[in-house]
Amino acid sequence: MILPACFPRSSVTALEFAGLLLVAAVFVSGCNAPIKVNSTTHTPLAQQTREVAEAELLDVGVLSFDPGLDEESDDDTVLPQVRMAEAHYLANQLTETIQETAAWGAVRMLPSETVVTDIYVRGQIVHSDGERLELDIAVSDSSGKTLFKKGYEEEVGKYAYERRKQLDRDPFQGLFNRIANDLLIWRQSLSASEAMAVRTISQLRFAREFAPEAYTEHLQTDKKGHLKAVRLPAINDPILQRIQRLRERDYLYIDTVQEYYDGFSRNMQGPYQSWRSQSYDEVLAARELKRQSLQRTVGGVAAVVAGIAAAGSNSGAARAGGAVAIGSGALLVKSGLAKKAEAQIHVEALAELGESLEAELEPRVIELEDQTITLTGNVQAQYQQWQEILQKIYRAERGQ
Repeated sequence: MILPACFPRSSVTALEFAGLLLVAAVFVSGCNAPIKVNSTTHTPLAQQTREVAEAELLDVGVLSFDPGLDEESDDDTVLPQVRMAEAHYLANQLTETIQETAAWGAVRMLPSETVVTDIYVRGQIVHSDGERLELDIAVSDSSGKTLFKKGYEEEVGKYAYERRKQLDRDPFQGLFNRIANDLLIWRQSLSASEAMAVRTISQLRFAREFAPEAYTEHLQTDKKGHLKAVRLPAINDPILQRIQRLRERDYLYIDTVQEYYDGFSRNMQGPYQSWRSQSYDEVLAARELKRQSLQRTVGGVAAVVAGIAAAGSNSGAARAGGAVAIGSGALLVKSGLAKKAEAQIHVEALAELGESLEAELEPRVIELEDQTITLTGNVQAQYQQWQEILQKIYRAERGQ
C-alpha cells in the first residue's frame, strides 16, 4: 500500500491517530446543529401629515417587476413560473402600500410603459425564496429624470408566516414600507411649483401623442435627455380640452386593469403565501442538508486518510483502529452523497409547488364600456389596442 508522503509508516503513533480521528469528528459533530431562526423587525409605514393641494397631487404608476430570471439562471431553485407571477404580485403589493401613505393622487399598476403618468416605479426581483426577498427599485418622473435608485432586502424567520395569519400582513411588508417611505421623503422635499411642473409635462406628453402638430413645440429635451415645458397652452384651448376628456377615458381603462391586478393578487394570495412558507422550509432544509453533506463527506475522507495512515503503524491497536476508521469514513462519505441526493429531492419539490401555483392563475374577463376584453398575459398588447381606439375617437370627434 502506498501512503501519502505526509503519513510515513513510522511516524503515525496511536496518539497522532487519535488526533486525526478527532479532526474527522469535528466535521461530523456539527451535523445536528439547529437551524437558525431569524427574527423579523417590521418597518412601520410613514404617513403624509400635511394636506396636499389637488393641483400638486402626483399620480404614481408601478410597472410589473422584472422577474430577474437572467440574473439567477444558474440557480436551479428559481422557478420561472413562480417568478413571472411574483413580478405582478409584488408590484401590486407595492402599489397598495404607496397608496396608503396618503401623499399621492392615483397610484396604479401600469399595463405598459407607454402610459403617461407623473411618477414611474420600476423594480427587479434580485432574489426571492420565501426566506429572503431582494428588490432593485428605480423611480423616475414624467420628464425622464431618475429620482433615485436603491436596493432593498429583507430576511424573515418562520415566525413571520405564523404572524401573517394573525395580522393578515405580507411577511415582507416591512420591505414595501421602506420603499414607500423613501418615496414619501422625496415627495416631501418637492416644492409646489416643482410638483406642478411634473404634472404639466405629463399633460403635454399625453396631448402630444394625439396632436403632435399642436404640442410638439411645447416640450423640449435638454442635454441630459430630460423633457422640459417651454410653452403652455391657453387655459381654454379647445384641442387640449378634447384631449383631456380622452385622458379621463384612459384613466378609466387603467382603473379597470387595476381591478384585474387586484383580482389577480387576491387569487394568488392563498397559494402564493403557502408556497412561500413551504419554500422557506425547503430552503432551510436544503441548506442544512448541503451543510451535513459537506461535513460528512469531508469528515469521512479525513477518517479514511487517518485509517490508511494508521494501517502502517507499528502499533497493533493503531492498525486495528485504522481499519475501523476506513470503514467508518467510507460510510460517512456515502452518507454525505446521500444527503446531496436528498437535497435534490427538495429542489424538485419546489418545482412541483411552482407548477401548482401556476395552475391557479387563470385569465380574467372584464367589461369595458361596450366591449368585453379578456386579459390573458400580454396586457401591453391590450393597452396598445386601447390607445388605437382612443386615436380613432379623437379623429372622429375632429371629423377626420
